Amino acid sequence: MQRALRLTTLARDQLNAVPESTRKKKIQRTLGLLETNLRHPSLNTHKYDGLSGDNGEDVFEAYIENKTPTAWRIFWHYGPGQGELTILAITPHP
Repeated sequence: MQRALRLTTLARDQLNAVPESTRKKKIQRTLGLLETNLRHPSLNTHKYDGLSGDNGEDVFEAYIENKTPTAWRIFWHYGPGQGELTILAITPHP
């Protein structure tokens, strides 16, 4: 199932701040997987406790990188419309 991705202003700014590099390619690959295959094993998608969307939506975390120092993550939730995902943040994992 193809999904539409909606990036918040924060997520768009974070994506635009990443210089053209291997990391940016990984981010774009991960966004592509979120559009087409949420169950892809490399995403390691799971609910992220402690955060919720503006309307109380469950927030999920997807891996851009794993087992590297300051590995990056994408935080997202379903909606607002059917077949849409809202990308909340694209950021290094603390």
